[in-house]
Amino acid sequence: MSATIHRLDQRPAASLDPMMQLVAPDMNLVNAVILDRMQSEIPLIPELAGHLIAGGGKRMRPMLTLASARLLGYFGNRHHRLAAAVEFIHTATLLHDDVVDGSDLRRGKRTANLIWGNPASILVGDFLFSRSFELMVEDGSLKVLKILSNASAVIAEGEVNQLTAARRVDLGEERYLEIIGAKTAALFAAACRIAAVVAERPDAEEAALDAFGRNLGVAFQLVDDAIDYVSDAGTMGKDSGDDFREGKVTLPVILAYARGNEEDRAFWKAAIEGRRNSDEDFANAVALVRGSRAIDDTIARARHYGQRAIDAVAMFPGGAAKAAMTEAVEFAVSRAY
Repeated sequence: MSATIHRLDQRPAASLDPMMQLVAPDMNLVNAVILDRMQSEIPLIPELAGHLIAGGGKRMRPMLTLASARLLGYFGNRHHRLAAAVEFIHTATLLHDDVVDGSDLRRGKRTANLIWGNPASILVGDFLFSRSFELMVEDGSLKVLKILSNASAVIAEGEVNQLTAARRVDLGEERYLEIIGAKTAALFAAACRIAAVVAERPDAEEAALDAFGRNLGVAFQLVDDAIDYVSDAGTMGKDSGDDFREGKVTLPVILAYARGNEEDRAFWKAAIEGRRNSDEDFANAVALVRGSRAIDDTIARARHYGQRAIDAVAMFPGGAAKAAMTEAVEFAVSRAY
């Protein structure tokens, strides 16, 4: 009963450990698929792909596929290859993102594009996308293929939407939520939803898992936004201020800009356009987002979406899988502290 009415503030010290332990045996099999399918006769492909795949990521998205399958009582093996396909889609988008953003650091390590160059990163990203679709086709389910291919298209649309909105400090919260709903949340949703298809569960359960993943994805990204202004590379795997220096318009910036006076707005406009990006400028940006309560409100919105994720799986019976997925939401929201 308590799991059904679970609130985000009930367990302050959240961790991903329960979910990692829950899916550990399955994750070993997924990692074996990933290792096998990233191989190629062209040595640069596994070398570059391995740099990112072995780069310390938590494998959140494939873990969600595995945990969702466990929640539904599925103990087959189709979800292993599909979880690997999800990770390949994610890795491909990261490779492409870093080229588009001109990023130098990912998870505390130099980005692949910095080491091997932009053309190699783009092409290996394309290779991983292709591998993901091979895995989907091998599964044989047209519904799974439709879900994951649609997610891939939505992610690309989100990237283009973000590109057309680049350095527009007056972007607005609604459009920003639309962008992260596509860029981040779509794959979270698909990763969870395909477990219901594989387990042959009713549409209502499929929709519930989609909603869980989608809301978790939005919460996850909003916390990432906040972390840029409150954390450091040791916590997040990227330097504090990376988003700021790259001119990214994230929710803390949108809120601080909307609430600022004329001088504040002039600063944000110059900063996002790349004319104010020194350490002193970043310190000023931090003061402005804190002073306008933009960080607090970004976290509050993340908590709102996190609660929606938890509510989405209220229909499922309690147990280790549901508890682990609930705590994963808590972890996603609490990472900024």
